[in-house]
Amino acid sequence: MPMQYHYIAIEGNIGAGKTTLAHLLSKKLNARLILEQFADNPFLPKFYENPKQNAFPLELFFMAERYKQLKDTIHTSDLFQSITVSDYIFTKCLLFAKINLSEEEFRLYQRVFDIMQQQLIFPDIIIYLHSPVQKLQKNIKKRNRVYEQNIADEYLFRIQETYTNYIKQHNIKTIFIDASNADFLSNEAHLQTVLNALENEIEQGQHYFTLP
Repeated sequence: MPMQYHYIAIEGNIGAGKTTLAHLLSKKLNARLILEQFADNPFLPKFYENPKQNAFPLELFFMAERYKQLKDTIHTSDLFQSITVSDYIFTKCLLFAKINLSEEEFRLYQRVFDIMQQQLIFPDIIIYLHSPVQKLQKNIKKRNRVYEQNIADEYLFRIQETYTNYIKQHNIKTIFIDASNADFLSNEAHLQTVLNALENEIEQGQHYFTLP
């Protein structure tokens, strides 16, 4: 299918299904796939045990890893794959830091972020998966990562709110999907809805889609 987007990023809350959709889209579009390497972050389990003490090293590690991954991949041309699909945007660093860091830490973090961001390309379009917190918790339990099992609803609500505010404030070109009943793996029609949305030329701002 003809594709006007060369860099597609999928975003959403913890447990929204970003990685699953990224895998499926990359196969359908014969695209390069960039997946967040969260498992490599040694501060992640520590953060969930003691957020205040471990938030700053956690976010710094994530930012350095995401920067390196995106810089290495996006800036390397591939003759056989002109499309890239990622399961995160670099701005994710700043959004999570805003929630997790103290004001003083956040100011320092933002200075480093701004320097790094200038050297990266922003996606042509974002697919945002919006799921109710109850569904997110169900997905989190299902994938069974030990350190995630006690994530509070309040934390997920704050992440959701931070993402949606960011997308609206910056008028980012976004395919905003109600993923409350999403099953991209088993329901071909759900995946096709996303593919159809990508085929259309859409303007800046949010464009809302529901799954059949």
